[in-house]
Amino acid sequence: MKRNPKGVSYSDLCKVCDHYFGEARQSGSSHRIYKTPWPGDPRVNIQNDRGMAKAYQVKQVLKAVERLTALNEDEEVPGDVER
Repeated sequence: MKRNPKGVSYSDLCKVCDHYFGEARQSGSSHRIYKTPWPGDPRVNIQNDRGMAKAYQVKQVLKAVERLTALNEDEEVPGDVER
């Protein structure tokens, strides 16, 4: 996805978004909108362009996944370390 954001199918991008952000809060129109734990950008709003995802939206999803991953890493509490 990072190397070729123009070559990502819409269905593959939907699977990635569903995995990281849960079910879309809106999916009945031409757009699928996902809820994120932060306000504003990067937004997760994708649309089908004749079976393909739009490249700029793929890039937004990648940024959102990176941000979500960083948030989750900050929340993790380290376990006991054996000495």
